[in-house]
Amino acid sequence: MTHTVRVLIVDDQEPFRSAARLVVELTDGFEVAGEASTGEEGIALVGRLAPDLILMDIQMPEMDGLQATRQIVADDQTARVVVLSTYEAAEYEQLALEAGACAFISKSDFGPAELAAAWDN
Repeated sequence: MTHTVRVLIVDDQEPFRSAARLVVELTDGFEVAGEASTGEEGIALVGRLAPDLILMDIQMPEMDGLQATRQIVADDQTARVVVLSTYEAAEYEQLALEAGACAFISKSDFGPAELAAAWDN
C-alpha cells in the first residue's frame, strides 16, 4: 500500500464507532479520518475531510445509511462506501450495492481482514 487509507466512520451507535475505530487502527495502512453519528453529518464530513473510504451503517435516525450513500456517491462518483449492518447480507447487500456502495459487511463479521478486502475490492 503506497499511502494510508483515511476512513470516515458513520454510525449512530457510539459503541460500534469505538469498535470500528479499533478495527481501523489495527489494520495496517488505515487510519480514522473522522466519525459521524448521522447520515447528514457523514455527508458533511465527506465534503470536508475527503476520506478515502466511508464505513456507513444502514440503520440511523432521520437519514439512513442507504440514503446517505446515494447522496455521497451522487456528489462524488469516486467515493468508496462500505455499508455495515447488523442485518445479514441476504437482506441488504443488494440494496447497498444499488445505492452505490462498493461492499457490504455484516457487523458481526467486521474485522481487519474484511476491511482490507473491501478496500482491495
